[in-house]
Amino acid sequence: MIEKLYSKCLNGHETSDSDIEVILKTPLNELLEYSYKIKQHFFANDISTCGIINAKSGLCSEDCIFCAQSAHHRTGTPVYSFIDLDEIRKGASRAAEAGVKRYAAVISGKSPNEAEFELLRQSVEIITSFGMDADISVGVLTKEQLAVLKTSGLKGYHHNLETSRSFFPNICTTHEYDEDVNAVRYAVEAGLYVCSGGIFGIGESWEHRVELARELRNIGVQSIPVNFLNPITGTPLEGTKPLSQEEALRIIALFRFMMPDKHVRVCGGRTLVFPGNEKDKLFKSGVSGLMVGDYLVVKGEGLASDMDAINRHINESS
Repeated sequence: MIEKLYSKCLNGHETSDSDIEVILKTPLNELLEYSYKIKQHFFANDISTCGIINAKSGLCSEDCIFCAQSAHHRTGTPVYSFIDLDEIRKGASRAAEAGVKRYAAVISGKSPNEAEFELLRQSVEIITSFGMDADISVGVLTKEQLAVLKTSGLKGYHHNLETSRSFFPNICTTHEYDEDVNAVRYAVEAGLYVCSGGIFGIGESWEHRVELARELRNIGVQSIPVNFLNPITGTPLEGTKPLSQEEALRIIALFRFMMPDKHVRVCGGRTLVFPGNEKDKLFKSGVSGLMVGDYLVVKGEGLASDMDAINRHINESS
């Protein structure tokens, strides 16, 4: 059954409900074997790398139950306004020197104000000057703002839907799901490289995960960031048991089968679920992208360590 589904994916057929049952019931090792084959078919040995800099932290107006930066939670997360552009320059320089291909300025909040938007525009120019694709993760933008940033060199826009439409009211009450969907659609229509995915392990079901994948597929995003909950003290989800590696790997395979020619990119929570050399399991799972270096409020395992692991995998697979 899984071999037939593999062939369907290579030929562009969308996954049906019966196909989903196959993905969820196939023994994990066999599932990952074919998930990896799909990744190799579309991306060969490539592992797309991206890095971020937390350019503005904390005091977000939204009440997402997993987020350390929400003003609704007391997490002790650092709070600061937009950092000096020299810090953007230093971060971009380090990332470029390490061989990172995409680099994003990330700010907290639902949308940037006028002053922050201008700093973002300048940040895009700085990142571009180092030869990397300049990306942003800055909340909801208008079509006009996207056009301005694209003129300044913006290549990619990141904005997660976080979960399915039906589960979203359980994790956020301060804005509507369609605001996020429209923001992602605007970026797709603007011709940007759009990275939009979700966070897993927050109480959602497999049905919710499938629903999210179908929403993202219908919108037409090019990259799906897969984040695993890292329970932060002070959030409503503190004390939540992290996902097992087995469940995390099956989530990756689900998105690989449902969106076979799109980047499936493991981001937040990786170092919790796949610490140290355990991350090598990701390279044989269907993953085609990794966020490297530090995360927003959690330290990573080091930019050099991440890049060494990726390069080692590429060399071994060549």
